[in-house]
Amino acid sequence: MYLRNRLPGHHLSEDSRHLLQLGLGIIGTMAGLVLGLLVGSATANYNSQRSELLDITSKVVLLDRMLAHYGPEAGAARGAIRVAVLQTLNKMWPEPGVSVPQLDPAAVRGEIVLDDLENLPATNDRQKMLKPQAIGLALNIAQTRWLMFEQTGSSISAALLVLLIFWFTITFIGFGIFSPLNATVAVALGLAALAVSGAIFITLEMYSPFQGLVQIPSTPLRQALAHLGR
Repeated sequence: MYLRNRLPGHHLSEDSRHLLQLGLGIIGTMAGLVLGLLVGSATANYNSQRSELLDITSKVVLLDRMLAHYGPEAGAARGAIRVAVLQTLNKMWPEPGVSVPQLDPAAVRGEIVLDDLENLPATNDRQKMLKPQAIGLALNIAQTRWLMFEQTGSSISAALLVLLIFWFTITFIGFGIFSPLNATVAVALGLAALAVSGAIFITLEMYSPFQGLVQIPSTPLRQALAHLGR
């Protein structure tokens, strides 16, 4: 809008306006498509992490119930599972301002559970049937945990993000050049810019699902912890 009052009059002719509108239409379409793809990718990443957390939660409870039917010999393994889940909660959802979320499974030492399961004595048919199933379930949980850890490294391309912001900047500059300088137009363009920047911000937040504003809740894992050992 400031440039509008500084440009020579022939720069704002109908021919210039028509050509600029065509260029802005092309740039706006590209920017909208790219932003939509980024939002879709970020949402898929967020939902994938959330589904994997729910999968781990259900399997942890199932493993604990399986060991409950195994017999008193599995008491140490059940205790190790509870400790591992509690450590996972403290690492992935630390107290605000204390530390950053840590998804590295090695920090929890869940391998102790596998060691306890492998050392379980199998003296009857039920135990001989449950032991390999429990070990397989524990390995499946560990595999999913490492998958979640590896997925935390995925993020939006910095070059693509800069290019997207550049495209939207050009678009809004073009809007401002041919817009009258009044409060209604300024508020409308400000709200439009806020909406676009908000979409980009939410996209970036979804790539960090265990911190920030768009955070995966710890409720499922806490509910699972309440059922362990019963």
